[in-house]
Parts: sequence; C-alpha cells; structure tokens
Amino acid sequence: MLIFTKIIISMMLGLLLSIFLSFFLLPFLKRKKANQRLSIYLSDKHANKKNVPTMGGIIFIIPPLFIMIVLILLNKITVTYNLIIILFVFITYSLIGFVDDFLIIKRNNNKGLSESMKLCLQIILAIITFYLFLKAGNEPLIWIHTLGIKTNIGFYYGFFILLVLISSSNAVNITDGLDGLATGLSIIAFFTFGIITLNTGWLNGYIEISMFLFALIGSLIGFLCFNANPAKIFMGDTGSLSLGATLGMVSILTRHELLLIVVGIVFVLETLSCVIQRFYYKLTHKRIFPITPIHHTFERYMNELEVVRIFWIIGLIASMAALLFGVWL
Repeated sequence: MLIFTKIIISMMLGLLLSIFLSFFLLPFLKRKKANQRLSIYLSDKHANKKNVPTMGGIIFIIPPLFIMIVLILLNKITVTYNLIIILFVFITYSLIGFVDDFLIIKRNNNKGLSESMKLCLQIILAIITFYLFLKAGNEPLIWIHTLGIKTNIGFYYGFFILLVLISSSNAVNITDGLDGLATGLSIIAFFTFGIITLNTGWLNGYIEISMFLFALIGSLIGFLCFNANPAKIFMGDTGSLSLGATLGMVSILTRHELLLIVVGIVFVLETLSCVIQRFYYKLTHKRIFPITPIHHTFERYMNELEVVRIFWIIGLIASMAALLFGVWL
C-alpha cells in the first residue's frame, strides 16, 4: 500500500508543478514569439494555430525531474543504474528536441536539425545507453515472454536499442499534430507501462522507475489542461522526442518491447501511414492517402475534436488489451 501512496503523491506533485510552471512559461514563450511553424498544406485548417507557442514540453519535463531530485536528496528513493538510464534518455532526447525547436524558431522556418545530425546524435546516445544498460547488470536478451523465447544477441543488442529509441521517439513526434492527441495517447501509454513496471519486481529499481513514470503522467495531465483543444501551447520536438524515447526505453527495461507495438498502436499506424505514403509516391508519383500523417486525412471528414477522441479510444482499448495480455494472463 505504501508503494501506491508514493505513486499517487508523485502523480499529484507532477500535476501541480506542471500547472504552476505553465503560468510562467506560457507568457514567456509568447513574449519571445516562440510560435509553431505551420505546414503550407494545413494553412487553411490550422490557421488559428499560427500564434500558439511551441517548446511546451518543458512543462512536463522539469516537474518529474525536480521531484526525483528532491526525493534523492531526501534519501526517499535509491539511485540505480536503471533509473539513471531512464533519466538519461528522458533528458538527452528532450535536449535534441529543444535544439531542433530553437533552430526552427530562430530561423523562422521549419528547418531545425538535419536528419543526418539527429541520427548521429541518436547513435551516440544509443551507444551510451547500451553501456549503461550492461553496467546495470541487464543481459542483452531478446525476450518474448509468451512464446518462451530468450536469446542473448550480445553486441547486436546495441543496434536493437537504437532501433527502438529512434522508432518510438519519431512515432510520437509524427503523431503530435492535433491539439492534445500525442499528449493524451502518451498519458495512456505511460500509465500502462507504469502498471507493467510495478509488476516487474525482478527489475532493479522498478519502484523508483514507477514513481518517475507516474510523476510524468501527472505532469502530462497538467500540460493537457493547456494543450487540449483549443491548444494554448504545443509540446514541440522538445516534448515528443523525449516522450517517445522514454517510452521505448521503459519497454526495453521491462522486457516488453513487442507489447509497445500494441500499447502504441496509434503511434505505429501514424508512422506507417507516412512510410507507406513516402515509398508509394517515390514509386508511382501518386498518393495513397490525401495527406499524412493519417490523422490529417481523418481531419478532412470530421472535426479535430472527433479525430482526437477516436484515436484516444483506440489507444485506450489497445492498452487495456496489452495489460490483459502482458500482466494478467
């Protein structure tokens, strides 16, 4: 019962701190004209979003970090390598996103970090993460619980970590295109993996990781108060890259990487729509979807709020199925 009390307190603190931070950050970003740069293909539908500031990911990045630092200083939690891994991925990917957002704002266009630079940075981070992963005593195993498969792939596990981090971070980034869409789906996904983490008693530092995840959930709920339609702020790459990479890293540590596909089914479908569109257009110079990511195609036939609600429901149903399959059964 004490563990659940700690988790609830962490979530409440995350919620209150993110709302408190929003009242200071929102006016600051507006004064600095840190506005979202809109795609020319969405200028008609999203014209009212052009003066909405971005880089709002700061609102839900600082509170959970602050909470964890305070708890560490008060000797309320133990610092483990696994916790360090989660915090390292969370912070470093937010920094990549922050630099990308900053360059876009400074240049007053949609050109931030180049794809090659992002990939280079992510490769470096994957190498460091792999080192910390092994230092924590984790084995480089491909572990499929249901099928009873457990294979040590050694050095190649570093490439696996890179693949998961790049895929998950970019998937959340792609999905972040409608008011509250990526935020709501992230709350659902992190809540699911928070429960999964609580069920992994064999994982060193699982309680501390759970507390961080629920502090992040509380912070995301606070952020959603300002990000829901009509959005007063967007998370930007600062938030989306960090959320996606952290989600991917949690799935790796808890050995539920395949379950991430189910939990993040909307993120997966959004990404697939872009990949399929891109390859099909290169081959035929025609488009399968009117516009990608797929949420913008849905937006042509229904209003934004309806699209977000439908995608949230899909994410919630998928997460409940994942919990049934990954925890209960």
